[in-house]
Amino acid sequence: MADIEHAQIVIIGGGVIGLGIAFHLAEMGVTDVVLVERNTLTSGTSWHAAGIVGPLRSSLNLTRLASYATELFPELAARTGQDSGYRRTGGLWLARTQARLIELRRIAATGEISGLDARMIGPEEACEKAGLLSEEGLAGALWVADDGQANPIDICMAYAKRARGAGIRLLEGTACTGFQRRNGAVTGIELATGGRISCEKIVLCAGAWSHALGRLAGVPVPLQPVEHMYVVTEPVPGLPQPFPILRDLDRGIYLKEDSGKLVLGGFEPHAKIWDPTGPDGDRPFLEFGEDWEQFAPFMEAGLSLVPALGQVGIRHFMNGPESFTPDTRPLMGESPFLKGFFVAAGFNSTGMMSSAGVGRAMAEWLVDGRPSLDLWALDIARFDRASAAPSYLHARMEESVADLFEMHWPYKQQKAGRDARRSPFHRQFAEAGAVFGAPTGWERPLWYARHPGEEVIDYGFGSQTWWPAAAREARHMSETVALFELSPFTKIDVKGPDAAALLQYLCTNDVARDVGRAFYTQMLNDAGGIEADVTVTRCGEDAFRIVSGAATRQKDLAWLERHAAGRSVQIFDATSAEAVLGVMGPRSRDLLQSLTDADLSATAFPFGTSQVIDIGYASLRATRVSFVGELGWELYVPAEFAESLLQVIIEAGKPYDLGLAGHYALDGCRLEKGYRHWGHDIGPLDTPLESGLSFAIAWTKPDGFLGLPALEAQRRQGLARRLMLFAVDGATPLLLHDEPVYREGVYCGLTTSGGQGFRTGLSLCLAYVAVPPEAASETMFEATYQIKVAGEVLPLRPLRQPPYDPGGQRLRG
Repeated sequence: MADIEHAQIVIIGGGVIGLGIAFHLAEMGVTDVVLVERNTLTSGTSWHAAGIVGPLRSSLNLTRLASYATELFPELAARTGQDSGYRRTGGLWLARTQARLIELRRIAATGEISGLDARMIGPEEACEKAGLLSEEGLAGALWVADDGQANPIDICMAYAKRARGAGIRLLEGTACTGFQRRNGAVTGIELATGGRISCEKIVLCAGAWSHALGRLAGVPVPLQPVEHMYVVTEPVPGLPQPFPILRDLDRGIYLKEDSGKLVLGGFEPHAKIWDPTGPDGDRPFLEFGEDWEQFAPFMEAGLSLVPALGQVGIRHFMNGPESFTPDTRPLMGESPFLKGFFVAAGFNSTGMMSSAGVGRAMAEWLVDGRPSLDLWALDIARFDRASAAPSYLHARMEESVADLFEMHWPYKQQKAGRDARRSPFHRQFAEAGAVFGAPTGWERPLWYARHPGEEVIDYGFGSQTWWPAAAREARHMSETVALFELSPFTKIDVKGPDAAALLQYLCTNDVARDVGRAFYTQMLNDAGGIEADVTVTRCGEDAFRIVSGAATRQKDLAWLERHAAGRSVQIFDATSAEAVLGVMGPRSRDLLQSLTDADLSATAFPFGTSQVIDIGYASLRATRVSFVGELGWELYVPAEFAESLLQVIIEAGKPYDLGLAGHYALDGCRLEKGYRHWGHDIGPLDTPLESGLSFAIAWTKPDGFLGLPALEAQRRQGLARRLMLFAVDGATPLLLHDEPVYREGVYCGLTTSGGQGFRTGLSLCLAYVAVPPEAASETMFEATYQIKVAGEVLPLRPLRQPPYDPGGQRLRG
């Protein structure tokens, strides 16, 4: 190993994920790769994986990612000479409540459009398919014929054989002990032997050990190892063959067959934390002691579901390390904190079945710069440093592990690990009755309760209990004026002699504006996909303020910093330094004018402009933009003045009937205007042309912009799909995302986001739909559409323009 001084890519971790990436790099012809494993291959957590292969997931992209395993695993023997042990057994997702049945019907629709054999069945048929099941308490089930199982060790060996055969070097007994960095990028790894391997890219796939290794590189990796348990029974008489995978979701357990025996496991609340840096951390094939007290609820649930378990003994109690993330979704992609440092870890007990899709996607990320699927939901850039704090991770394990099988309620807010990140307005909003959620880590008012009982978050798949409050707030705003908490939005300052040139290169819109102008724009990758959706304000000749969504803070900051390399530019994250109030509604001008001597008239302060004004004791930036489609201003105030500013506005607002409005009202209003939401409606695989955002493209900028050639090519070739706004007439279903859309009875696309338009009373959704060959725009609007929501087909009306103030008179008044 001493002769290995350099590799293009270094993979850390010889488990199923690291080997899966090595396999797919070999498939792509990339072989200047070294994989280092501190012990022996598979000796971390892969060796004790349960071996379940479940392709169906909650969204189309995640289903596509997982489904690839059902294609690859059966082929491994022919491609590598190593059998994977894969068997297609079918699987049952059991439901014990009506709410769970609705959740499963929504998931079944994803299976249908993915080409999977997935359908809802009754309790009797479920028992027929599995045998030995007790029907007691069952309400129904989702049958997934494509479920199966495989042998994790065999899969690892198949991956390793292919990688070695292609020339990729797999080094066992080689521990990584540190990293080399230069100018914000990783340049190599340090080994326990004292040697080093320089490289351009690193992929951290060390499972439960990834958090500790990431810390050595200064990279937060928000995952927490816990003790994870299952038992293997003695042979079960009369066990049907093949025996389907069983998931008793409402009791948190799963079962699968293993050579005539049954494996029973579960996902428990208050999982037991394990420290991989402790004395057992270096031990290969690690097992913890039996813990029957912790496992007892799962054993009881298993006995209730399969009474025959009471007639057989337990052959083995498996208790080993497994890592879970705060939101129970994996960590993938390039860290925003260190260029060239990629992570593929935190697979929440689904690593083996994920390894095929993850291996391919990560290989694409490493070689092509992006995966072929939109994987923002899994991108490690969704987390910041605070999310990797041990105290936060420990708190999240109270519910994170159990969340895998718990009800995935719409709008569900986490309970553990809350109330840490507050804006300066928090106390005043709390006293005003705010019901808080933390969709991006920040405590944020979702709505305001006016009476006892209205503050209760009562989850469901029908009409939401907060709809009346959000409707009240939106209507109040549209009639008078209301305040929104906007502090969590990302705020980035770009300054310096090259600031204008940098943003002119990155932005689709023209940055050459007068000082004080604010404008909407996207930032694209070289394929024309939308990497950022932002508002830019020119604050000075060489100074700009960029505002984007709260969830993309680290991603957007890294995007700017990496493209600024070599330029005379300073980039500062001002998100926590300033609080932001949205003052919106037809009386917003009257209210604010009563507090400042600045001229707020339409002539002196038109839409899309920004000025520094004084209110009370604070000097602040007021920007006339609106995400809700009403006359209004966003006020950016230094954090130390925030509370006093809010108090001044609230006192002055009494004659104007000032109200307060939450995040849910805001989202409903943005749907009524057809405004896009990055991460839902637009992302790295969506272009501005497909998304209906061509108005923000400056096609004739002298030096162009990043992604322009791809857009020009798409404009010549025509679109294969487009984003359209729809309304459901005569019904108010709960619209979320990934609901199938049909045109003339034929599937044509999926919703990207949806909800209630509280000012119009409409159920609205955005959806990408296929463009028929040579179809005129009007033809698409004249067609008949339907949407399927939890198995129910409803009529869908395409909207040529936003249903609320389509001409924008209220916005620009």
